Amino acid sequence: MTHVRRHAARGALSGVLACAVVAAMAGPAAAEPVAPVVDFNGDGRQDIASGAVWATVGGQLDAGAVTVLYGASGGVSETRRTVVHQGSPGVPGAVEEGDYFGSALAAADLDGDGYTDLAVSAVGEDIAGAQDVGAVTVLWGGPAGLSGGTALWQSPALEELSYFGADVASGDFDGDGHIDVTATAWQGTHTWYGPFDRATGAATNVEEPFGSDWATFTGDLDGDGDAERFYPYPTEGNPDGIAYQDWEDGSAVTRTLDGAVGDAGAVGDVDGDGYDDLVLGDWIDGGRISVWHGGPEGPDPDQTPTVIDQDSPGVPGGTETDDGFGEFVSVADVNGDGYADAAVGTPGEDVGQAEDAGMVTVLYGSPSGLSGAGSQAFTQEVAGVPGAAETWDGFGVAVSLRDVTGDGRADLLAGVPGENLYGAVAYLRATATGVTGTGSVLISARDVGLEGYAGLGFSTDTGAARTGPYGDAAAARAS
Repeated sequence: MTHVRRHAARGALSGVLACAVVAAMAGPAAAEPVAPVVDFNGDGRQDIASGAVWATVGGQLDAGAVTVLYGASGGVSETRRTVVHQGSPGVPGAVEEGDYFGSALAAADLDGDGYTDLAVSAVGEDIAGAQDVGAVTVLWGGPAGLSGGTALWQSPALEELSYFGADVASGDFDGDGHIDVTATAWQGTHTWYGPFDRATGAATNVEEPFGSDWATFTGDLDGDGDAERFYPYPTEGNPDGIAYQDWEDGSAVTRTLDGAVGDAGAVGDVDGDGYDDLVLGDWIDGGRISVWHGGPEGPDPDQTPTVIDQDSPGVPGGTETDDGFGEFVSVADVNGDGYADAAVGTPGEDVGQAEDAGMVTVLYGSPSGLSGAGSQAFTQEVAGVPGAAETWDGFGVAVSLRDVTGDGRADLLAGVPGENLYGAVAYLRATATGVTGTGSVLISARDVGLEGYAGLGFSTDTGAARTGPYGDAAAARAS
């Protein structure tokens, strides 16, 4: 198989596709949940969804599928799962070759019934004879997990090769108490505003005046109750900045974070001050992350961000061309100390003689934010981690920190879409002292019944952005 990189895909999902082969509490004394709950079946345990974009379904190559792994006190297992595709009962569309169902995922309770739902894109969906227009579908949560679905938007007005749904993200963008969804495409960006209805979809939808060709992520960095939408993209006047939309006086306003670089991002309170911070990944030239701290006015564009790479003190490894450190990031509280931590995917890391075997680094938060102090690195050669580091495994493609056991600590889930040529998801449990390889589980595409070179682990769901002030720090500000 070819080098498994989602960034290659962002040039048409496809360097790879064409070859086919919770945010943290607000400080140590806070008592808020780690992140918005992602619970598709409502059993009180958080769940995780992973896309297998190259799965063969009904004989159709690269049709794509989504696997949901349900949380439990012992972690995730292949025995507690749901596999959904466009041939599943109630799911719109049809199983077709090259749809790539599961390209990007965003989890949130869209219809307000207490069960988390899942927005799923299929960037290769053909519409009205137009090739690779793309589509986004909502799969609905319920007591039995995800089932059925509603097509949010399938527009023949988009051009061929738009790859609509290249990325999706969710949050309450306008502060009305309803979760919204945004999606990117080569030809533009679209946002659906809630509430959502299973029969009719979103209450309203708009085409954004600007947006990203591919990436999008969300978070409430100013604690005002609505989530900012980050669309990293260059413009003539701002070639190296990040553009984002905030809500002000009843409408969306555009802001920029000059000097910010990268197109992978996640949000959480890494310094425990009560405001979420932006952890931005930039994979170019070996890769790095930068941390932009939030505050009452949002991220100050004049601040000097914290920049961490594999040459930073305490960070394992060393910066090498094409490592891709920061190509994927996730933020939540791993060790339960009240500070958000960051999982950083490095899918191009060579391990021994295995090229692009991949690695995940965990960086820990503190009163001064993220640093290399106490950081950990995991590959499939680390004791307890199942499998072996092999060429093109891509361990660390699509990383997620989520508490699937209910113990208050966010566990690590890492995609390994090149594993044995059909893909897998690795689960590593969190403890009070950090992530451990002991008791790790590797769930492969074959374990969950997927066929073909499935690419399980290519994508993972992002939970809805947390909004509003929270925890003791927020209370102290209000007093």
